[in-house]
Amino acid sequence: MKAFAALYRELDASTSSLAKQAALQRYLREADAADAAWAVYFLAGGKPRQLVPVKLLRLLAQEAAGLPEWLFDESYDAVGDLAETIALLLPPPDAAHELGLAGWVEQHLLPLREAAKTAPDQLADRLRAQWRQLAAEERLVYFKLITGAFRVGVSKLQVTQALAAVGGIDAKRVAQRLMGYTHIGAQPRADDYRKLIAPESGAEQVLKTSGQPYPFFLAHPFNLPLEQFDAALGPPSGWIVEWKWDGIRAQLIKRAGAVWAWSRGEELVTERFPELAVLGEALPDGTVLDGEIVVWRDGRVQPFAELQKRIGRKTLGAKLLRDIPVVLLAYDILEWEGRDLRTLPQSERRVLLDDLVARMQHPSLQPSPMLTGPDWPDLSRQREAARAMGVEGLMLKRRDAQYGVGRTKDVGVWWKWKIDPLSVDAVLIYAQRGHGRRASLFSDYTFAVWDGPPEQEDRKLVPFAKAYSGLTDAEMARVDAIIRKTTVESFGPVKSVKPTLVFELGFEGIARSTRHKSGIAVRFPRMLRWREDKPVEEADTLQTLAALLPI
Repeated sequence: MKAFAALYRELDASTSSLAKQAALQRYLREADAADAAWAVYFLAGGKPRQLVPVKLLRLLAQEAAGLPEWLFDESYDAVGDLAETIALLLPPPDAAHELGLAGWVEQHLLPLREAAKTAPDQLADRLRAQWRQLAAEERLVYFKLITGAFRVGVSKLQVTQALAAVGGIDAKRVAQRLMGYTHIGAQPRADDYRKLIAPESGAEQVLKTSGQPYPFFLAHPFNLPLEQFDAALGPPSGWIVEWKWDGIRAQLIKRAGAVWAWSRGEELVTERFPELAVLGEALPDGTVLDGEIVVWRDGRVQPFAELQKRIGRKTLGAKLLRDIPVVLLAYDILEWEGRDLRTLPQSERRVLLDDLVARMQHPSLQPSPMLTGPDWPDLSRQREAARAMGVEGLMLKRRDAQYGVGRTKDVGVWWKWKIDPLSVDAVLIYAQRGHGRRASLFSDYTFAVWDGPPEQEDRKLVPFAKAYSGLTDAEMARVDAIIRKTTVESFGPVKSVKPTLVFELGFEGIARSTRHKSGIAVRFPRMLRWREDKPVEEADTLQTLAALLPI
């Protein structure tokens, strides 16, 4: 545990990619294999299920520190991170331990979740006994793991590169082995780590009985002016052009008579989409499809808001499955008859996929349509229909591209040519402190629009979206100063402010919602620009928002 806490401190303290890479490699070479297995799990994005109610942690930390609730809350607001706040406030340790990371996770952390269910009256004593053994830097990691807030400035790619360097193998092979490693229910062992860095074997090229997915090939954004397309891309004939669907990216796998469906976030979603499990049963053995899970009704894709209704449900009743049916819109085939097809050109893989879809004629499997046009201006005109179709724009895939690993260009390229976001001018009405390096700034904002036109005397501002990205650090500092000067009331960490600031908010989608006061929900809102030129009275209205709703 001490070594992992030291690694966390080293990674958190540096902005240098080279320094982080050196620290990762040094830890992996020196650590016990069981500790390294868990370290890779956490660093690559794995999170155990919530172990302890956060409310209980706050209460125990308050008590241990001898602080009233208001002072604890003030400390939390100042620090901006609950795990760090607790670690700083607790009294020094009065015991010691010699356990490594694996020992701590398996003997102490994971049993907490079961203890919370079976012996809740003993949970407080167990937590106190645990943190009394930990030094301050170990406590920080401990509480971050317990609260599910473990994040440090390394990417999965950096972890992959470190493992490849330690094992002396190709990073692409490590990326393949890592797929599924961070699944929420996983409990990695020493042997799992050893397999990550083991020398390559010929038998590994295709894991014929494994549900392990392939690393997803990701697209790069493409935003050049239309007049530069020919110079940058050549003619459209060199590309496969498809709609960019707004769903859940997934791989559907059929091997050794078993079926798995994996999301891009490496979550096993087979049980959440039983239609796809049935589709998988019908697939030939040794097949892996890449595509988008979408709601399909009346012969077309439905808005993402429909899919969210299924994502948020713990149980899937017959009525829900009937009312919100899903399909896999397939756009690639990665394995056929147990053979890895990723090195084949995109055009050849697409022919094989279309042949499979045509032969199966399965209601839960649809091909992602390909668009054609004589030139880029024509395709640009077709792209304008994306919003009405509930899609995000176009995908451009080179016909000769292999299926790469992650967001790379070494074996080919995919581009995402997205449509411009929807936007409205909205008023900032609430602000909250940020986290991490923005913990001292009011950087998380709630925005509102008017509920009536300017001539309506009694009109009010109605909140409809929260956003925290889109401003430069300099702009954020200026906004923070204004918020402090115009605060009206405080509600815990949230401050209401006098309406003086107008921002253009962009978002990818919009839908009606009964859960929002405005009756409208927007997807991925962010600040496009600060409208210093626009008075509050000229901000947009609910009617403006409603006009953006899909017909």
